[in-house]
Amino acid sequence: MNIFDFDKDHRLENDVALLRPLAASDDAHLVKFALEEPDLWKYSMIAVKGKEGLKNYIHRALQGRRAHRDYPFIVFDKRSDSYAGSTRFYDIQFINSSLQVGYTWYGKQFQGTGLNKHCKFLLLEFAFETMKIERVEFRADSLNARSIAAMKSIGCTVEGILRSHGPRQDGSRRDSIILSILKSEWEAGLKQRLSLKLPAAAS
Repeated sequence: MNIFDFDKDHRLENDVALLRPLAASDDAHLVKFALEEPDLWKYSMIAVKGKEGLKNYIHRALQGRRAHRDYPFIVFDKRSDSYAGSTRFYDIQFINSSLQVGYTWYGKQFQGTGLNKHCKFLLLEFAFETMKIERVEFRADSLNARSIAAMKSIGCTVEGILRSHGPRQDGSRRDSIILSILKSEWEAGLKQRLSLKLPAAAS
């Protein structure tokens, strides 16, 4: 079984992105998104509305870290010298050598800039090469076309649909699409292919 130190502040970074552990005080960096861009969480099963909604969101993420289930990050875009959003490892199961990557969102100005590919590269590299995970899973609302396209673009394989998987914020039930990347795929060329898709720092 892998021994991963949840109490250590793991930082993932390259020339474009910095992912550092999310902290309670980071509400100050992210509150503008909760106040000005609430539709960022349209497809999320956790509502983030205003200051209190964001604080609750962060609180729940940090609870997951303390319980050794999750490891949340805040995302910093080095090109614009500003905080861009958040992402995390969650449902970490070392007994099964698997985890999920999700709860990912970025402010609108950072969408479509290539930041997501840089973040996913750093997360996958860390998961497969440092944490020694064998399988990384991704999930999304089946109606979230932008998120699904982004996951396919980094090399994810679609596995299927979980029907009526959970509630949407409007009270309807969501189907969740399941995608994954395996360590064997990462090592067999996916890492190199994804690295070639990363926008340069100057872009």
